[in-house]
Amino acid sequence: MVVLVGASGSGKSTWARERFRAAEIVSSDELRGIAGSGPNDLDASDDAFALLEQIVDARLGRRLTTVVDTLGLDPVRRARWLQVARAAGLPAVAVVLATSPVMCKRRNSDRDRPVPAPVLAGQLKRAAQVAAELAGEGWDEVIEVVSAAQPQQPPAAPAAETNRDGFEIILQISRFPWGDDPARWLTEIALAADQAGFAGIALMDHLIQIPQVGRAWEPIPEPWVTLGLLAGLDTGLRLGTLVSPITFRPPGITAKAIGTLSALTGGRAFLGIGAGWWEREHQAFGLPFPAPAERLDALAAAIETIRALTAKGTKAFNGKRVTLPETTCYPRGDVEIIVGGGGERRTLRIAAELADGCNVPSDLATVDRKIEVLRRHCAEVGRDPAEVAVTVLDLPVIGSDRDDTWARVEKLRGRTPAATFAARHHAGTVTEHRARYAELAARGVRTVFLSLPDLADADDVSRLAALTQPF
Repeated sequence: MVVLVGASGSGKSTWARERFRAAEIVSSDELRGIAGSGPNDLDASDDAFALLEQIVDARLGRRLTTVVDTLGLDPVRRARWLQVARAAGLPAVAVVLATSPVMCKRRNSDRDRPVPAPVLAGQLKRAAQVAAELAGEGWDEVIEVVSAAQPQQPPAAPAAETNRDGFEIILQISRFPWGDDPARWLTEIALAADQAGFAGIALMDHLIQIPQVGRAWEPIPEPWVTLGLLAGLDTGLRLGTLVSPITFRPPGITAKAIGTLSALTGGRAFLGIGAGWWEREHQAFGLPFPAPAERLDALAAAIETIRALTAKGTKAFNGKRVTLPETTCYPRGDVEIIVGGGGERRTLRIAAELADGCNVPSDLATVDRKIEVLRRHCAEVGRDPAEVAVTVLDLPVIGSDRDDTWARVEKLRGRTPAATFAARHHAGTVTEHRARYAELAARGVRTVFLSLPDLADADDVSRLAALTQPF
């Protein structure tokens, strides 16, 4: 919740419009125009403020960003809004428009119906007293805007967050609305990703479309066949899966597939691999679905097998978990193995011991915790944490501006409350996502696997070109 504080003519409404969607701003002037004859109909003030309080309560109750655009000079009203925000669990910010009295009077005189001079003088006197009151009211932050004449520019990113050496964004495709021409759709998506500056493409590996993405009868192609198509395109994209369950294929067959893909792409292949989680698809395709502990044992054994079969030479292999009479697997090439899943006791330990990287959710608090756990496991198995790349799976809603972003949220959210869905998917503009990715990079995240929940065609990929540029 943002409460604007300032006299008439201080620029509150202009400041708000430059930073928030119109639907997020609750303006007493606008409500006078609804309840009365126009925004200057002071006779409608009581009705307008009754509507304002009702709207503020409703929006905060749904945890929606709410900007209260009134004078903000009444401490009783401010206390009530602050109490409602606290009840909703939302941060509350007061923004003081500290515009000079001369500027306020000049703007007021230019209005069609200016505020009477004595009234404005009283507002200016009252505004000068508010700063001291706000300091003791319990706001999460009080921001003073010295001049609202020009929009303020966001601060430049700190130098430590501008280093993107080794940082990459890979497009993960999880939904396939390809119509009647699957090969053409896939080709256009891949070429658009290459042109937009994405480092690679990852395909989700499932037998039935998962409910988090779409409906069961929507297409979800076999990834290795599909990656073979993409490997034939003239791009520099890295290609692989995120994530292939070890329960789908014997690890030796996966080694053959990824080795072949590496050879076809000149070493641009990677393998995201995990223990599997969705029992339904296993049952539907007649595949065993062991208990979690067995699947994790199989994950470790699979990585050991794939390592042996894609390493140089042909020889017998005797590992900690696997014994092979020979390792004859040609063609082959360098393969990066990324363990998907954030299980802190076993999954991240397997990644620390055997993999080139791990893949975890993208929210910053989770990343911080997983990195700490990964480092602890690395220390226990005697491995340098720098050898295990941290990657994240990000499912962002990305709009061209705030209105476009919110329109996408409304289209995608289904029955989920809008604010909850927006927070879960980090809904924002390209600029806001770039800032978030800079924070991930500063924490040591090397790769963001970006999966658009509203991917429809190549234009949805092309519009993200600004996101992939160096910070």
